[in-house]
Amino acid sequence: MKIACVEPLGISREHFEELKSHYKALGHEFNYYLDRQESPEEMVRRMDGAEVVVVSNIKLPKEVLEKCTNLRFLSVAFTGLDHIDLDYCKERNIAVQNASGYSTTAVSELAVGMMIDLLRQVTRMDGVIRTGKGRGAFLGRELKGKTVGVVGTGAIGTATIKLLLAFGCKVLAYNRSRHEDVEALGVKYVTLDELLKASDIVTLHVPMNSETKGLIGREQLAAMKPTALLINTARGMVCDIAAVAEALQNGTIAGAAFDVFEQEPPIPTDHKLIAAPNCLLTPHIAFATEESFADRAGIVFDHVDGWLKNN
Repeated sequence: MKIACVEPLGISREHFEELKSHYKALGHEFNYYLDRQESPEEMVRRMDGAEVVVVSNIKLPKEVLEKCTNLRFLSVAFTGLDHIDLDYCKERNIAVQNASGYSTTAVSELAVGMMIDLLRQVTRMDGVIRTGKGRGAFLGRELKGKTVGVVGTGAIGTATIKLLLAFGCKVLAYNRSRHEDVEALGVKYVTLDELLKASDIVTLHVPMNSETKGLIGREQLAAMKPTALLINTARGMVCDIAAVAEALQNGTIAGAAFDVFEQEPPIPTDHKLIAAPNCLLTPHIAFATEESFADRAGIVFDHVDGWLKNN
């Protein structure tokens, strides 16, 4: 079979050559690319003739997939699958498997790091010292003792909860179903409204789907404390981003941190969140660590090996 890894995935050329030798020994052709290109035309070219494709979060709509007539399996080096036309894949019997779990630690650590940055104003204070100024009358806030509402208690949400408990936080959780392992940690499940009203910090860890799109809008932001912080390392469109920017401008909430947006970064220089006060922004880096990428490579090619063995 022909296998194509259509982007570098943080893998070295030497590692790719090892994979190429591995698949050649099994009687398969393996092609790889050391640059990332996202145009539909280039994706079609790179996937041409391949039965197996490895890709991360590059969009694969029907318009691309229908031109890849040999495609039978997608090994996705990402947790979410909302960038792939799954309905078309199901219709054409194209198997799709994500790399669930590879970035659990990375994302949960960044979420907590963003909380600390906003509470202690680390990024802003870096700017202060660089302009020759001192602390002045500034006082930060501590994470210990804060009530943190975790929206979504899958693997990443649960990992975030464990970190928060280690910091001495009180944690409330919201999820469409309760998880016994989370409750065993002493965490209470509540309604979304109850969580928003009670939390000093709200952190989002839900997938993007029809149920979660716009989950946090004007009504939900209005329910939050005026001193509360909102952390989004999930998907941009889980929030009404315009409403978040407005809430920050109006003082409805005290601060926010976003690693995800309506589109993959870069975002426009006039994006609403850029001008919003006390808003920490990062260019979708939550999943991107040396450790997570090494884990991801192992997972996605184990999936390829497993599929080849059974087909």
